[in-house]
Amino acid sequence: MRMFLSRLVPALGVAVSILTSPASAQDKLTVYTYESFTAEWGPGPLVKKEFEAECGCSVDFVSVADGVALLNRVKLEGASTKADIVLGLDTNLTAEAKASGLFVPHGPVAENNVPGGWSDDVFVPYDYGYFAVVYDTEKLKNPPKSLKDLVEGDATDKIVIQDPRTSTPGLGLLLWVKSVYGDKAPEAWAKLKPKVLTVTPGWSEAYGLFTKGEAPMVLSYTTSPAYHIVAENTERYQAASFEEGEYLQIEVAGITTTGAKNPLAAKFLAFMTGPKFQNVIPETNWMFPAGKTDKPLNPAFDRLVKPAKTLLFSPEEVAANRKAWVDEWLEVMSK
Repeated sequence: MRMFLSRLVPALGVAVSILTSPASAQDKLTVYTYESFTAEWGPGPLVKKEFEAECGCSVDFVSVADGVALLNRVKLEGASTKADIVLGLDTNLTAEAKASGLFVPHGPVAENNVPGGWSDDVFVPYDYGYFAVVYDTEKLKNPPKSLKDLVEGDATDKIVIQDPRTSTPGLGLLLWVKSVYGDKAPEAWAKLKPKVLTVTPGWSEAYGLFTKGEAPMVLSYTTSPAYHIVAENTERYQAASFEEGEYLQIEVAGITTTGAKNPLAAKFLAFMTGPKFQNVIPETNWMFPAGKTDKPLNPAFDRLVKPAKTLLFSPEEVAANRKAWVDEWLEVMSK
């Protein structure tokens, strides 16, 4: 998910809205998403411009810190939510989102190219990536080569991570640890805890601390170095390759029960899977596009870590266990 940070400003941590020109309800689409999507350097402004030109309508982006907070907000608002589209959930949240009864099946959309394929009648993927520990090569000469190395390594080599209660990357790390350590996950968190500089609500805050030099490592994505290569012409920041493999994230969007009454919602999902949206993703959200583009990826993407193994729990497994696993994490990290 995400946009990068030579010029990152501190995240507000509260919902903000990109204001649009006045429009009737029939000509307006409201999209809830996460902060880095709507930032001036993120995909939001370009997506807004392209879709508004195509639909002759007004798009209003409303953002919160990160993906888990996004689902929490929509569930809190319930059937009265103003969101027509929710963009920024991932596969770890889709089962819970469906169970809320606040989302409806989508119409025809273009084919996708996500790893392992995708078939879902409610949620549509728009990008994907792999979680990774990104490190500063000028501050860390011997990065971890496995999750075990990270957990059991030198406690002076600090890392910034995100909170699984609010952040999809934070939840991704929790599931990554669980997929490797299983029932021994609490012991792994206890070993990792001394290395954690801080736990942030969302990705933007964590990556901002990292690029400011507060810690030599941060939980981010294998695609993060592409930003620094393309935008800053530096290979200073790299993703560590872990022997156990990396955890996959597929980001999705869905139409709410509110959006079911707005014809623009279905049009937006169809637009989202097409080249005008997908072309924007690689060099603004710095993730892999989930659909077809009409131009090749920047060669920088060929130089990224390629996971030795893809780790992923099913949405149903996550929905059944997320609360218990988060409580398990919280019990260790709060001591």
